[in-house]
Amino acid sequence: MSLVHSFPPVLPAASRVLIVGSMPGAASLAAVRYYAHPRNGFWPIVGAICGFDPDADYDVRTAALRGCGIALWDVLQRCRRRGSLDSAIEADDRAVNDFAALFATQPALGSVLCNGGTAHDLFVRLVLPTLPRRPDVRRLPSTSPAHAAKTAAQKLAAWRTALAPLLA
Repeated sequence: MSLVHSFPPVLPAASRVLIVGSMPGAASLAAVRYYAHPRNGFWPIVGAICGFDPDADYDVRTAALRGCGIALWDVLQRCRRRGSLDSAIEADDRAVNDFAALFATQPALGSVLCNGGTAHDLFVRLVLPTLPRRPDVRRLPSTSPAHAAKTAAQKLAAWRTALAPLLA
């Protein structure tokens, strides 16, 4: 099992929405970029909702997120895991990112969208009790290609329903 570390957050000056994953997968860790796996639906989904090109340069995509007031981070700061699957994360050797500090510096942050079940479960169990205030937390279908229970269109619809009203 390898010890892996997440990235710093993508953080606008004034975040309204925080999207959290569990831990970057192998392709993202190698590229040092969020959602770098070519079949991950994150950038196409969020690009369609926010109106930016999901194939644009990474810096352009993250700037578009910031411009929409969307922060991006992972629940875990580090964990021991073999491969990329959330199911391979070892519970004994993991640390959570400092969300209390993030929320303290982001007074407009009121909504957390969890990219998949593991991110949601970890956030609710390990992060929510530590926060100075309670945001609205919603579980969305994972954009990972490993989550094949929903089609890309179904995932987009669910994400649009949750995210679009928060951007208005």
